[in-house]
Amino acid sequence: MADTPTSNLAAGRNDPSLDTEGLKRAFHDMLLIRRFEERAGQLYGMGLIGGFCHLYIGQEAVVVGVQMALKEGDKIITSYRDHGQMIAAGMDPRGVMAELTGRATGYSRGKGGSMHMFSREKNFYGGHGIVGAQVALGIGLAFANKYRGTDEVSMTYFGEGASNQGQVYESFNLAALHKLPCVFVIENNRYGMGTSVERSSAASQHLWRNGEPWGIPGKQVDGMDVSAVNAATREAVAYCRAGNGPYLLEMSTYRYRGHSMSDPAKYRQRSEVDEIRQKHDPIDHVRSQLLASGVEEAELKAVEDGIKAVVADATEFAKTSPEPDPAELYTDVLVEA
Repeated sequence: MADTPTSNLAAGRNDPSLDTEGLKRAFHDMLLIRRFEERAGQLYGMGLIGGFCHLYIGQEAVVVGVQMALKEGDKIITSYRDHGQMIAAGMDPRGVMAELTGRATGYSRGKGGSMHMFSREKNFYGGHGIVGAQVALGIGLAFANKYRGTDEVSMTYFGEGASNQGQVYESFNLAALHKLPCVFVIENNRYGMGTSVERSSAASQHLWRNGEPWGIPGKQVDGMDVSAVNAATREAVAYCRAGNGPYLLEMSTYRYRGHSMSDPAKYRQRSEVDEIRQKHDPIDHVRSQLLASGVEEAELKAVEDGIKAVVADATEFAKTSPEPDPAELYTDVLVEA
């Protein structure tokens, strides 16, 4: 059993980069992701979501802090723990929930499910089920940005488990060689499936240094603090936009649920999860900051009520949407040239 993973949670903490209005937005977006994921877990238990379902509960500060540092046109690509990125990017909760439940109104018309939905409109390029495979695709997006002469960046997410995959290091090499505008974001939630990072990585305390052989700068960040995430992402994005090449951010975060809905997470003690919830929960942290700044409890309650209504609406929309026509089996599977 690994030690309680609190030692790195304050690593890389930056001066707050978000004012009160920014914290309000972060509170809304993180709470929307949390409540959406909780409802998705319920629907999975009811048998309305099939296949795989990897929840993002606990990690909300990472995607929200990152997204608030981006601009229109920046690209996003990630792995299968992807609903948080979708919602942070502005994808409609109705369409996301409909896709999770396999409905024709979903983002991939009910054929992609949890791991494979996309939105060109929001520059969200998946959701990928093969561990680490999205990293090579992420530098491809960065290459396209550079080729087109834009200053847009590619935000390429992967976990600490994927950080040891061979294609990740190949991607580091190519990104550095061609000075591609790619921010590699390692979401280190301490456990790859059921194996702690200390047991799977020789550099478990220093994943932010994994790009050093190729001259890629990196930083370890408190991924449970949305302000710290936002400040570090702004720095990384500015570095890439200036034409300096890639940057690596290791976000020290934590997932409250198992690896997927089929994982009872018996490889860690309940006290470990409880300690993180009580001392490092990203939403509670922002709530406390807002109350301390003079925001009324009633205003936060109104935000919560609004989010409850959005999630309820998305759920009802998904439940009442039609299933895909069987003819959809033959669409979008072959391009004839």
